[in-house]
Amino acid sequence: MTNMEIWDKVKQPPPAALREIKGGRLKGKTDINPQWRYQVMTEQFGMCGVGWRYEVVDLWAVEAQSEVIAFAKIMLFTCSDGKWSDGIPGVGGSMLVAKEASGLHVSDEAYKMAITDALSVAMKMLGVAANIYSGMSDSKHSPSPEAPKSTEKPTPPETSTTYPPLKNVGELLNRALKYGIDKEAVFEVASKVLDVSVTKPTDITDPNAVWAGLILMFSETIKAVEDAK
Repeated sequence: MTNMEIWDKVKQPPPAALREIKGGRLKGKTDINPQWRYQVMTEQFGMCGVGWRYEVVDLWAVEAQSEVIAFAKIMLFTCSDGKWSDGIPGVGGSMLVAKEASGLHVSDEAYKMAITDALSVAMKMLGVAANIYSGMSDSKHSPSPEAPKSTEKPTPPETSTTYPPLKNVGELLNRALKYGIDKEAVFEVASKVLDVSVTKPTDITDPNAVWAGLILMFSETIKAVEDAK
């Protein structure tokens, strides 16, 4: 099996798996049916629990003014030649308490939807729907056409919130926690952005560059909190 064999087989969802979004800020774009993801995973690895599986690592909620967002962290595993892979992490979110015109609405499916979102994040690493996420289709995951291209350190994409510069690592960790991003995830992203091994807060020398990396890595999660404001 070549490195790209599975990726090439699962990178493009069929038209039947794409749904047009009718309202809201994503009106006119398309969403991906999660059932298609499970189907292609089963086609490539075998049925769930035998050829691929996942574990729910953590569930938590974050308050944003009068609303609440549910978050989930999962680990995805695949089996090849009788050997299970290392876990592929995924973090997703969904509205638990949403402010609507008629008042507050509580969703009893928020954590289930957060897990579904987290699975989609992990499956991206295997190439599932890669053409959508890479912008080859006009979906909710397409990058903003106004986003500048740069070879410098990652810079935050335009969002509904203007982020003031961070003065220290403590502010970075507090801001990340506000968006449901734990310290371990911050260290992981910081290691990639700063190109050093980050195992403690004092290892982070540029908190603003790390925050930019967190926005790129957790864009959907951060936007879910922003949209709730």
